[in-house]
Amino acid sequence: MSSRLPPGMPWYHPVALLSTWFGSGLIPFVSGTWGSLAALPFAAAIAWFISPLALIPASLLVFFIGIWSSKRYAEALGKDDPSPVVIDEVAGQFLTLSIVPLDPVLYLVGFLLFRLADIVKPFPANWADQKLEGGLGIMLDDLIAGAYTAVALWMIDKWVI
Repeated sequence: MSSRLPPGMPWYHPVALLSTWFGSGLIPFVSGTWGSLAALPFAAAIAWFISPLALIPASLLVFFIGIWSSKRYAEALGKDDPSPVVIDEVAGQFLTLSIVPLDPVLYLVGFLLFRLADIVKPFPANWADQKLEGGLGIMLDDLIAGAYTAVALWMIDKWVI
């Protein structure tokens, strides 16, 4: 796992902890999926103790922290968008779940839909992924995917489940 960390940066460095969402991005296979999965307990706690709508400011907070931390992680590793950086998935996953109640079925559907949207990257997420650089480029496509997924999940909640 340490080869996925920037040289000289220990796993417990704040940039590494945040960018990899407490190490979930260091799991070598499908790190984005692990990052999205690791976001779920945090989302559930926020929704339970505060409100599902509190996930909107939480998503924005993670987004802005992620711009800072992911830029530093990517620069230290010498890559544009390194796979261990999964804080972008956390911001998108929080936004996805922000307008539905805390419900295991909705969280599962939201998780699956967000992973699909993050992989497919519908416009303008694909534009942000290809054209923007640095921390903003790493973070924005997932926030856009999260917004699309939030709308889809809300419609599923209202009309299907």
